Amino acid sequence: MASGSPSAALALNLLGPTAIDVSVREASGATTSYAVVVPPVQEAFIKASNTRQESHFGYRLAFDGDTLAVGAYEESSGATGINGDQDNTSQPNAGAVYIFIRDGTNWAQQAYLKASNARANAEFGVAVALSGDTLAVGSDNESSSATGVGGNQANTGADKSGAVYIFTRSGTTWSQQAYIKASNTRADAYFGEKLALAGNTLAVGSDSETSNASGINGNQADTSTKNAGAAYVFVRTGATWSQQAYIKASNARAEAFFGDGIALEGTTLVVGSSGESSRATGIGGNQADASFPFSGAAYVFTRSGVTWSQQAYVKASDARTLAKFGQALSLSGDTLAVGAFGEPSRATGVNGNQNDTSAQNAGAAYVFTRDGTTWAQQAYIKASNTRANAFFGSAVAVLGETLVVGSGADLGSESSNATGINGNEADTSARAAGAAYLFTRRTNTWSQQAYIKASNTRPDVLFGCALALSNDTLVIGAAHEASGAKGINGTQADASQPFAGAVYVFR
Repeated sequence: MASGSPSAALALNLLGPTAIDVSVREASGATTSYAVVVPPVQEAFIKASNTRQESHFGYRLAFDGDTLAVGAYEESSGATGINGDQDNTSQPNAGAVYIFIRDGTNWAQQAYLKASNARANAEFGVAVALSGDTLAVGSDNESSSATGVGGNQANTGADKSGAVYIFTRSGTTWSQQAYIKASNTRADAYFGEKLALAGNTLAVGSDSETSNASGINGNQADTSTKNAGAAYVFVRTGATWSQQAYIKASNARAEAFFGDGIALEGTTLVVGSSGESSRATGIGGNQADASFPFSGAAYVFTRSGVTWSQQAYVKASDARTLAKFGQALSLSGDTLAVGAFGEPSRATGVNGNQNDTSAQNAGAAYVFTRDGTTWAQQAYIKASNTRANAFFGSAVAVLGETLVVGSGADLGSESSNATGINGNEADTSARAAGAAYLFTRRTNTWSQQAYIKASNTRPDVLFGCALALSNDTLVIGAAHEASGAKGINGTQADASQPFAGAVYVFR
């Protein structure tokens, strides 16, 4: 281009940064080359409309289009339904969900959602899943002994059995469509701790379910296998929900916690089992082995018509005891991302040395791809500043050619005091502050593009504990953020409300 003339529009990455090569030719004929990098930028800092300490706002996120759902599973109001009294504090840890919408670059709260049977310690909002105008909310400590869809919500005969609530939006108005329980409701099953929603299909994890059944639609009445776990699939016809499948691991065992990870897209369901104990590696290994407790696994299921079947049994390429592979899952087309936040290698970056085990709980993420019906591992991904107890992989989100990995778990987190994009990774002065790492894929090769921190980094905020990707936007939760701000873009400097929580939007 001649001096002073603009070029044609340049395509940016789904989510920055984008490197743009520029060559400048001087009048003398000399040429100088530059790389102009367009990084992601923070678009919003979002807080609850009734910010209170220990609400854990941002512990879970769901994002579709320009609608964002934020769970605050320890919010304390006794309100029920839609847009009730937010100032009530009569039900500790009842939980709430907040709906925000974006118009251009402006965010606003659209709704405040509570369970129709709000109770103390129910943890409504411990999981959220959003698809278009339908929202599913998990309440893993809900206590009724109802079974199936539309049962008696007033009952409290099955403590911590769990429930899921379906809400739908018409125009700008939300209403509850369904109240869903397991078909074999039991105390301490934690039904609803993990959720995934795709159109008219809902998948629900119940990682402490106790039957010894294996595979699809086995014996639900058995109670011989503590914390084996299960997943349940529900489908909607019109406005009516019904259970389609009851899914168990093909190697169901006690303490496997099958269902503590859930991902769903189209007719593919992936269920994580962080307590699974085989020492198999890769795809389709020996499921009968039980010598590596909590190494973890992921199980891929597909649906043909109304029938589900297992397609793959997936393990880490470096399966190790206590790696907890499978608790964090994300699925996009034929790409699956799996977190293993207890993985101990000291490798950094992509496809480093998996054999080093000197950084306990450093964490890792694994990318798998499917060709036809065959799965294979594509990448082994570590933080660029790997450290012990960073729990990298505690959250993952993949969309197209973009992967984001969180390092912000309840047990520990990344510890630098950097703020914003691509700050000083070497710092370790902010314990459990948390971080997120953005990777992109080009011709099947992954590389790190950004190291992302909160704009108000502090110790113990767990930035990166939840992630959501949609279109060109990344949303990151920090469930222990402590400011007393309310709403959109309030003051971040305040630290008067410990564990209140916050959400950060990058674009």
